[in-house]
Amino acid sequence: MTPPGTPPGTPAADTTPDEVVLLDEHGTPTGTAPRASVHGTDTPLHLAFSCHLYDRDGRVLLTRRALGKRTWPGVWTNAFCGHPRPGEDLVDALRRHARHELGLEVTDVEPLLPDFRYRAVDASGTVENEVCPVFTARTTGTPRPHPDEVMELRWLSPQEVTDAATAAPWALSPWLVEQLAEVRAADALARVAPAPAGS
Repeated sequence: MTPPGTPPGTPAADTTPDEVVLLDEHGTPTGTAPRASVHGTDTPLHLAFSCHLYDRDGRVLLTRRALGKRTWPGVWTNAFCGHPRPGEDLVDALRRHARHELGLEVTDVEPLLPDFRYRAVDASGTVENEVCPVFTARTTGTPRPHPDEVMELRWLSPQEVTDAATAAPWALSPWLVEQLAEVRAADALARVAPAPAGS
């Protein structure tokens, strides 16, 4: 319900409970938990997603996480990450987070690392423990970052992102560093793979 006195056309507040999907070791949903309390020193395995965003010139967006973020505050990472709500399609969740965190609409959403999973511990002892499919997407818009989510951003060439991960992995989120390593490994395997029989 929109409060009295709200200007016409103002979207109603999203009152959907913000919960994450808990998973077993096989990636099967086992229940839900409030997002606000799921991350701690013994974070259960849960479902997330990660998105690498490109502009019309082929540049990749890196964002610096706001200092108020519970995990890895102030660290540079890929465009955005998030958690789907129970029953929410991953691509729908991705579009929702793009609007919330960056004020952007995205197109051409494609899977990059559909089976990505990682566990990492930040300096405060808080654990990330996620099955986190990785996507790419495109935008033609200008980011309008939400200050609670993003404190800074930069558009870089893919090579500049790779070089940063090699030169200063400590300045980037661990999931970004791991994702880039997996993509490089997959690219290397593709280059040395034998040609299909009969080609």
